[in-house]
Amino acid sequence: MPDPFTRPRAEPSTRSGILLVDKPGGMTSHDVVSATRRLAGTRKVGHAGTLDPMATGLLVLGINSSTRLLTFVVGLDKEYLATIRLGEATTTDDAEGEVTSTAAAGVVAALDDDAIGTRIGRLTGDIVQVPSTVSAIKVDGKRAYALVREGVDVQLKARPVTVSEFEVLSRTPATSASGGPVVDLEVRVVCSSGTYIRALARDLGAALDTGGHLVALRRTRIGPFSVEAAAHLDTVVVADALQSPSQAASELFPTLRLSEEQTIDLGHGKRLALGDVPDAPGPVAAIAPDDRLVGLVAVSHGTAKILANFPSDDPQTKPDDA
Repeated sequence: MPDPFTRPRAEPSTRSGILLVDKPGGMTSHDVVSATRRLAGTRKVGHAGTLDPMATGLLVLGINSSTRLLTFVVGLDKEYLATIRLGEATTTDDAEGEVTSTAAAGVVAALDDDAIGTRIGRLTGDIVQVPSTVSAIKVDGKRAYALVREGVDVQLKARPVTVSEFEVLSRTPATSASGGPVVDLEVRVVCSSGTYIRALARDLGAALDTGGHLVALRRTRIGPFSVEAAAHLDTVVVADALQSPSQAASELFPTLRLSEEQTIDLGHGKRLALGDVPDAPGPVAAIAPDDRLVGLVAVSHGTAKILANFPSDDPQTKPDDA
């Protein structure tokens, strides 16, 4: 793949929107943000949830004022396709770590679909999960993975997560790098934000007494956003691929179409009397007649109150040198 950092830097731009990127393997999420700053012509780029360097798939990026929308994307449910290897455990719960245990050939050979399905069932629904020690969770102000690299014994607390779907798509006998027999499961997982697929692989292997780790991971969806609509950094033209703030907000929230007068009033922070309009349990995207996202509002008792304004433009900012 051509290096996105060698592509020409875009002219400075204040255009705002949401950009879906299909992250390649080997890049960090920060690498993607840095490259996008060059390609979008602005320093104001953020993302809604990291992917490990090994992983591929969907990153949702906010450009300029649309970074404000990312707050509402981070907590959405996510879908992954993954390969779980049964028969080996590793220090990092994925293929980048050192092998810590190997199951006997007979144990791997004895694995059957019913046993695997039963253990997967116990890892589905509302569960309590201990994150991998090489996660980005902060411990005393430092990332857990950084502490592990320093030789610190990190003990992370279990946390509740929801795994709404965990299904096996295929099962393939394989041979590990050390020559031992293993089983590779291709799985699909739909889960809440904060769920670690590496931890699911680890816990499934532990429950089957084989050990397990993650071999491959691809994020295919975040909330309403699909990787099928994502661009590639080696070819993307940000101006063409950018979803407008109103388009992205309409994917995330119910919408309220404003009149010209309402647009002006809401822009000044005034409450809007909407009459007989049902209450909304969450934010509502307020859209101007020219299809511009004016802001996010709360609708209660026939009144709309501003939660967050979205300016039509951002002050000019010098692009990164990255």
